Amino acid sequence: MALIGAVGSAGVLVLIWLLAFHTHAGAQADQSVFVGFAQLQRPHVNRLANLIAGACDPAPFLVLSAIVVAIAFARGRARLALAVGAILLGANLTTELLKPSLALTHPHWMVPPGIPVHPDSWPSGHATAAMSLTLALVLAAPARRRPLIAALGAVFVVAVCYSFLTLSWHYPSDVLGGYLVAVMWTQLALAGLFGLDARRAGRLLDGGAPALSLRAVLTPPAVAVLAAAVVAAVVAVAHPHAVVAFLHQHKTFVLGAATIGALALALATALVLGLRANPGSPRAPSPAHR
Repeated sequence: MALIGAVGSAGVLVLIWLLAFHTHAGAQADQSVFVGFAQLQRPHVNRLANLIAGACDPAPFLVLSAIVVAIAFARGRARLALAVGAILLGANLTTELLKPSLALTHPHWMVPPGIPVHPDSWPSGHATAAMSLTLALVLAAPARRRPLIAALGAVFVVAVCYSFLTLSWHYPSDVLGGYLVAVMWTQLALAGLFGLDARRAGRLLDGGAPALSLRAVLTPPAVAVLAAAVVAAVVAVAHPHAVVAFLHQHKTFVLGAATIGALALALATALVLGLRANPGSPRAPSPAHR
């Protein structure tokens, strides 16, 4: 199943590229969201955005990657550590190879003058780095910690992506491309682990821990969504007229921004759900056998 998922991710990756660069509707939506983020720029916003986005610059990324791999090694999971390292290296190397290979300039008829449009921005390296770090950490962590790590990791991914989008480093389709490259490599790594021995791979990932309940998996992402809704409500109450005017003028931006955030949370949570259902994980005994 993981290998099929990897092939499917590659297919969606190609589809997003085609929509963004070769269809009018896709290019228009991409630009609308891009311009909406660009209009959030302020001196203090830009300073904070640079700080957050910088967490996935090459040097910090290497440090964070080493920590994730070390966590797997510290759990006595050398094979898992290699798989995690393959995700982090493979995903980000793939993105860096795709950029010059697909160095097309995004359509930009809606972009105001003065905002640079780079010809080699797809897919986003920062989005790939943030998502691959989150998915790799979910794999490396103990089973009981995965739901919380997935939710917090998704928040990290969204913060990084919103930051560099606000700074006009990338288009939204660059972000989606980065997500999918990371997901594809995660699925390939899982296919490799389970291809050798599904039951042994399950023990490698979970260490014999009881399967997580559905409630345990879904509670952290639900809390993350609720927290985001509360923040949005506070902003709306504090600046009602400005918020209403902005929403009226930038409906596509709001939908695009929400999609980027929801997809990050969905992908991280889907990995936890997939690991929960893997055939190597032990199951809680049925009432008849307790």
